[in-house]
Amino acid sequence: MPLRANLSALDNIALIPQYRSNQKYAEAADQAWALLVETGFQDMHAKRDPALSHSERFVTKLLRAVISKPAILLIDRPAMLLPEVHYPPFMFSMLERMTTYLDDCWIVDYQWNRALYDAHLDYPELDQAQP
Repeated sequence: MPLRANLSALDNIALIPQYRSNQKYAEAADQAWALLVETGFQDMHAKRDPALSHSERFVTKLLRAVISKPAILLIDRPAMLLPEVHYPPFMFSMLERMTTYLDDCWIVDYQWNRALYDAHLDYPELDQAQP
């Protein structure tokens, strides 16, 4: 889901529990701040969408999904979301930090990119997946 361009990264993340659970801003912002600190991206808290790098935008969207209950995540073609970094290590580093928050996570990518994931995944059920 696109970020609100007029809100900071912190406010974009905090918006989700405010909308879904009618939380007060202070509580939602505290949760959002804790997630930013956990990922190491707290320095971007005041940036708005146009000022965010691709990586910062990805993290903001990831944390918006993580702060939702239940946290179900679908990442579609991550190379398009993270063009400035070698995305598998970056993406899996962020996902590893968020494992306690995630209920389910699916990554959808092209079959020819499978080799990029093999070093990061050890799931036998992926062998049964269809292209």
